[in-house]
Amino acid sequence: MKFSIVHAGYFKLDGGAMFGIVPKKLWQRLNPPDENNLCTWSMQCLLIENGDRKILVDCGLGDKQSEKWRSFFEPHGDENLFDSLRNCSVNPEEITDVFLTHLHFDHCGGAVKIDEKGNYVPAFPNATYWSNEVHWNWAMEPNAREAASFLKENFVPLKEAGVLRFIDVQKELVEWLPDIQIQFAYGHTEALMALHLDVDGKKYVYCSDLLPSSFHIGMPYVMAYDIRPLVTLEEKGQLLTQSLEEDWTLIFEHDPAGAFGKVAKDERGRIVLSEKF
Repeated sequence: MKFSIVHAGYFKLDGGAMFGIVPKKLWQRLNPPDENNLCTWSMQCLLIENGDRKILVDCGLGDKQSEKWRSFFEPHGDENLFDSLRNCSVNPEEITDVFLTHLHFDHCGGAVKIDEKGNYVPAFPNATYWSNEVHWNWAMEPNAREAASFLKENFVPLKEAGVLRFIDVQKELVEWLPDIQIQFAYGHTEALMALHLDVDGKKYVYCSDLLPSSFHIGMPYVMAYDIRPLVTLEEKGQLLTQSLEEDWTLIFEHDPAGAFGKVAKDERGRIVLSEKF
């Protein structure tokens, strides 16, 4: 098995929303905001090649939303999902599976496109799409806090096309495919799925929004978007402790300055970023 980062571009989100209770005086040193208090974030998806399967993990914003909607998030940069795949010598038709960590628009917007007849259709015509029923039901009847993040045109067409499959939700890690395990997390949203990969004897974790960037390693750095911030603290603490003890490499989906990171303890005994690349 091998994997590659597939860059779907950059977008902007409010710095206060992304850093929660942490004062701007502190977080702006990590990711400086623009004049509108917006910070730039990446959308770093993952391409996993495992035997005869080519698995795309998350797929960015997509390009089917209105210009008014896009103006709120200012997508920018030279990278886009399909060019990044082609740079990996993979065409959309070759993708066998699309794994969606969760159904917020910046993770699944590229799953569906508009065809020449104006219909919503799967963007990867030969792929099986993967979610889980617990999260699906949550997204279909969203709470007021998350409603703007769940755009049904991004995922309902997948079920209508008959290409959606559900993974059984469990408390422990789920063995999905050889060397690929799924961790279910509940702080950011209901039953988010992070991926644990074993590659050549090394452990990698694609964190999704369980740990969106290296800037969120510090324990107080919890997004205001998270529905259960105290659960995020617990889940993040467990992930970082295991990463430290077992020398895992973390993969950050939204970090604008690097996809990979490792952690260590500082002189005060706190877990901190030790390396980013």
